[in-house]
Order: sequence, then C-alpha cells, then structure tokens
Amino acid sequence: MKLNKALATGIILMSGWSTAVQAENLSSALKADTRTDSNMSRDTYRHPKQTLAFFDLQPNQTVVEIWPGGGWYSEILAPYLKANGTYYAAHFPADTQVNYFKNSLARFKQKLDSDPNYSQVKLTEFSPSTNHEIAPANSVDTVLTFRNLHNWYMNGGEDAALSAFKTFYKALKPGGVLGVVDHQMPESFDQNANKKSGYVKMSQAISWALQAGFILEASSEINANEKDSADHPKGVWTLPPSLRLGDENKEKYLAIGESDRFTLKFRKPK
Repeated sequence: MKLNKALATGIILMSGWSTAVQAENLSSALKADTRTDSNMSRDTYRHPKQTLAFFDLQPNQTVVEIWPGGGWYSEILAPYLKANGTYYAAHFPADTQVNYFKNSLARFKQKLDSDPNYSQVKLTEFSPSTNHEIAPANSVDTVLTFRNLHNWYMNGGEDAALSAFKTFYKALKPGGVLGVVDHQMPESFDQNANKKSGYVKMSQAISWALQAGFILEASSEINANEKDSADHPKGVWTLPPSLRLGDENKEKYLAIGESDRFTLKFRKPK
C-alpha cells in the first residue's frame, strides 16, 4: 500500500541497498547457527536481509531491539553485532505482573544462556509507561521495533505510543536511526474503531514519530502484502503464523500469507 501524496511529501525513498561488505555480513548472520528452522521459514514474509539493509544496519553499531519476544531477530542481530557492535535487547520489565510477559522474558533469558553467540547481549527493559532505560541517553546508533507499536496503542492508547517514540528518541545519538515495522491498517479505516485488530495506520505511526522529534527519512514496500485486507474475524491473528481460527478457512488465510506491513525509517536530527 502506498503513501498518499500529502504523506509522501519530503520522504526520500532509498534506491538501493548498502555496501557489498554489509550485504555479506548480513548474509552470514542469516545463516548463523543461532537461527531455528521455524524462524528461517518465515524469511519469505519478514525479509530480514532487505529490512536490516534498508535501516542501514552496520556490524559496528550500537543497536537496541525493542521487545524482542522469542528472539526472532535476536538470532540474527546477536551474531551480527557480537564482534564489533553492541546489541541491547529491551525486553519486558522483570517486575511485570502480566503472565504472558513473565513467561516470554523467562524463555528469552533461557535462549540467551543457550548459545555463546548471545554472550555479549545486554538485556534491558522497556514499557511505554514505566520503563524507559533501554540504553544510556544519546548512545545508540539504531533502535529497531518489529510489530510492537500496535500493542502499545491497543493497551495504552496514543499516550503510550507517543511515550515509546520519546524513549527511542532519548536513547539515540543525534543522527541515529529508528526502524519501525508494523501491521498496516488501510488509511480508509477508522483507527479507533479497529483498535483491537492488531493493525495501525502508517499515517498514525508517522504522526507519533514526528511529535517525538523524528524526521521521516524513508518508507519501503519490503514487507507489504497486497493480499491482506486487514479485515479479519480475529484481527491480524487470523492470518499465519497465529491462525487463531484453527482449521476454519485455513487454506484461505494461508493463501493470503502474513500481514501487510509498513516499513518506516526515521532519523533523529543532528
């Protein structure tokens, strides 16, 4: 799905990928022993090589990933940054009372202990309302968040979403990059009426980032899926990999594939 003309004003679309060296390093990370077969099978939908290249990720950078969940991107980022960079995994707060968060954090810690490729990972905490110390202020080259923004909006409204962007802004160095990927709600939909769908409008994401002080530098169709109408009985979780309806219309949703997603690159002004 394309940006309308008003939103497109001032956006610079990238015309190519990064250097050959960066591409080689990313290719190696995508083949790292840390990667599970089940996660690698989703590359066709998540396009990690193209996405990370779009965000200008370099192996000597300091990078924060927000809410890494089960570690899908951690399996790539940890070995990629281990030798020359720094990888902060800003996971759920340790004092959370939400059982899902507790269990997810516990599994992630076990993952970090399972392989020496994770030995340099710095585990920090993030909550849009209470935990903002994802990394020291003005110390980070890149902040990445994949399919999380809708959660903050669903559960905390616009204040929580804006608070998240302000946290990212604080951690980034002047000139640093914020990369955001999320499930894209059509601009014609009512955002508030579809708040629990798991989708969020790209225009809304851009608005929050601009309010926090960011500049929108680029937008990409890397993770777009025009087959996804964003109108499903169980929201985005109707589609794979969740398939919340079980066998009901399973082939239909498998044929659609994973969600339509926007991919946005913001920059903190120098």
